[in-house]
Amino acid sequence: MRKAVVTGAIMLATVMQTLDSTIANVALPHMQGSMAATQDQVAWVLTSYIIAAAIATPASAFLSMRFGRKRLLGISVVGFTVTSMLCGAAQSLDQIVLFRLAQGAFGAAFVPLSQAIMLDMFSVEQRGKMMALWGVGVMVGPIVGPALGGWLTDSYSWRWVFYINVPFGILAFVGLAIGLQESALDKVRRFDWLGFAFLSIAVGMMQLMLDRGNIKDWFSSTEIIVEAVVAAFALYLFIAHSATTKRPFIDLELFKDRNLTVGLVLAVLVGFVLYATMALMPTFLQSLMEYPVVTTGIVLAPRGAGTMIAMMLAGRIINNVDMRALIAFGFAITAFTLWQMSHFNLDISEHTIVVTGFVQGLGLGFIFAPLTTISFSTLAPHLRTEGTSFYSLLRNVGSSVGIASTQALIARLTQINHATISEHVSGLNPLYRPDALPSGFNLDTTMGRAVLDAEVTRQAATIAYLDDFQLMMYLTLLAIPLVYLMRSPKIAISKEDAAAHAVMD
Repeated sequence: MRKAVVTGAIMLATVMQTLDSTIANVALPHMQGSMAATQDQVAWVLTSYIIAAAIATPASAFLSMRFGRKRLLGISVVGFTVTSMLCGAAQSLDQIVLFRLAQGAFGAAFVPLSQAIMLDMFSVEQRGKMMALWGVGVMVGPIVGPALGGWLTDSYSWRWVFYINVPFGILAFVGLAIGLQESALDKVRRFDWLGFAFLSIAVGMMQLMLDRGNIKDWFSSTEIIVEAVVAAFALYLFIAHSATTKRPFIDLELFKDRNLTVGLVLAVLVGFVLYATMALMPTFLQSLMEYPVVTTGIVLAPRGAGTMIAMMLAGRIINNVDMRALIAFGFAITAFTLWQMSHFNLDISEHTIVVTGFVQGLGLGFIFAPLTTISFSTLAPHLRTEGTSFYSLLRNVGSSVGIASTQALIARLTQINHATISEHVSGLNPLYRPDALPSGFNLDTTMGRAVLDAEVTRQAATIAYLDDFQLMMYLTLLAIPLVYLMRSPKIAISKEDAAAHAVMD
């Protein structure tokens, strides 16, 4: 019973954190109008949350060892819930950005600590099934976020995008207070402030660069160049410092474990494909196919259903099959759906979008739980919290890189495609016959040229989206051979693992 209570509590906490990474996206135009802000200014509502979470995630491992997992999670849940209420009640954009910074910092510990707790609380034989259950919160939260955010904003107000966290936060805190036992403390290890500072600057500047790159036209902007240089230099200093200090911020022993090292690479790829696809599809449907916000959410929701179904299936069979084969199967399904998406057009039916999204959800569901399980299957238990923190950080980095790079490609490819198509839009083109074209397309009038240019832009953007889907397909296929660099784990419990498991019992 205690395990069920703890599982439910950390699931709620995980869902809250992952949901908030995307739920506010669709509410931004309403916030912009309410706060009389520009698009550039209101974008800080998302940027502040992402940067704060990215910086605070690596620190959660040390804080949990120094103060205990239960205490840290309890403080984090209370802080996240209170700052969510403050975001909803904010009266200015500055207040929202400030509270979102705090919200991101408090929520950073949810995913890595809950993952470490699940690994310690359940036996090796049970981990696959339970990691599948836990993964539902991690994977489905970002998927259902835009749909839920759209419904709350349309039906009530953008403020309810934040207020929705309050009941979940209260339930999560009560569950943790009742069921979770405190972990062993390590008061000997010192905090590597220098390493933390270098990593925080590197991650923060990189996130800022990726988030604002599209707005500032990338490296034509001095701001983006400065952020890129500072991020690269800080990363170099972090690596050099970690290699030369006795107790680095990130324990280098982590990278001696082959499964975790390969798992980190694959986590970046999963983050890239998962979040980039989620970011592209709503804009594809709304901007190019003119879907309303609510319809977009409904059409994309089956992807989350596919993910949940696949995770439950994977959890049941994970101990009876080679986990590497299951992960490779998931990547293959995902690659197939991305190939289908690379052949979409603006006349594609809702049924096709729903089916493709559902099957893609199945593929991602078959990847997530086995990948998490096998990545930590051979890692020493005392390194798990640190490992889960770094794993979460890299998955988030992958998602940020994926979203930024695919959106940048769309902007660039749209310009290239527009120029290429426009070369053939001429009265000298034999295909340009007034009797074969809609009446609005007329090169002889200003209105006709404007209508024709808008359609050329629309088609150019469509091709750019399809090229992005094709790029993600190739990256997904590239991941398949990497899976087999991991060792297939045997169901066995080490003395250290048994001790950790006994503490949780």
